Amino acid sequence: MSAAAIKGWCPGALRPMQSGDGLVVRVRPFGGRLEAAQVAGFAELAERYGNGLIDVTSRANLQIRGVSEQGHRRLLDGLALLRLLDPDSDIEARRNILVTPFWNSGDETQALAAELEEALADSTLDLPTKFGFAIDDGKSRVLAGDSADVRIERDRGGRLVVRADGARLGRSVARGEAVSTALALANWFITSGGAKGGRGRMAAHVAAGAELPESLSGETEPAPVMAASRPGHYPHGALVGVAFGQMLHTTLHQFSGCGHALRMTPWRMVLSEGKREMPSGAGLITEPYDPALRVIACSGAPRCREAHADTRALASALAPRIALDTRLHVSGCAKGCARSGASAVTLVATSAGFDLVRDGSTRDEPVLRGLNGADIVSDPSILVGGH
Repeated sequence: MSAAAIKGWCPGALRPMQSGDGLVVRVRPFGGRLEAAQVAGFAELAERYGNGLIDVTSRANLQIRGVSEQGHRRLLDGLALLRLLDPDSDIEARRNILVTPFWNSGDETQALAAELEEALADSTLDLPTKFGFAIDDGKSRVLAGDSADVRIERDRGGRLVVRADGARLGRSVARGEAVSTALALANWFITSGGAKGGRGRMAAHVAAGAELPESLSGETEPAPVMAASRPGHYPHGALVGVAFGQMLHTTLHQFSGCGHALRMTPWRMVLSEGKREMPSGAGLITEPYDPALRVIACSGAPRCREAHADTRALASALAPRIALDTRLHVSGCAKGCARSGASAVTLVATSAGFDLVRDGSTRDEPVLRGLNGADIVSDPSILVGGH
């Protein structure tokens, strides 16, 4: 693994992060959803105070890039008018919640999300900034493979289950107990030593042998996992991919044109609520098996100061040349911002070229080092052991 300056925290709106193209301002939509007016307003703010580029992140957030120090305060004023700001940066950091996009009006998903948001705002829990929650309460789970530490799910019979990430079984709870049990799990994580130096994740804590107390453990198996979602039409609207998780502000503006709200996902896709036609726009993925869906790439150089290479140029060149069942992750450095988990193939840019990791993440030992990007494109068989 190559050395990198791992900051251990994620940007927010109130606590932005400096990058190669200016400040990165991350907004966490409440309930994982933006009304059409908020979508339009957000696009306008990205044009006015950023460089017009908007990221769709693996934590179901939106980021405005290229914001200046002077423009940041005015951007915050605009976000406040759109009701997209938390009262302070501590609350913002705690409100790290994934929400299934496949909810129906009148079910409990949005109510659970609002209740959890309110409870986290009132909480004094000192959680690591990457610690998160998932509300995945459909008949089948769609967020099981996505980053979260405490999960509110359902069992096969439709009853609510609260489960610590890394534990196979969860605790059955009544509706009124779900949020309080989720926060109790988070509190146990802290008090049992799960967070060290501002970092730590639930699955690693459980894997290391931490035993849940009887009051928080359970013997309930959660509902089955749904197959990976792909762009296309769903009963809830049109699910659209965003190539490499980045779009122009004009593309985002198009989503609001017909009055459709957006539901965010951690898959670098957005669900245009109630939309019956697939939208078009620069960088949008509308075909379920588009090659771009097989690759993940961070911002890369020159947009990120930590990156050693233009990750997206290499990812774009390799996407149509890798197998249908192969997932490729191209990272500009060893931090792995775009994907923390394992991929079939991971390329990590270094000052000496690309390191190649098979069936692992940026934190794992590479099988080859110092590869040249052009050589990989000319002979992609090297990625899967062709040499």
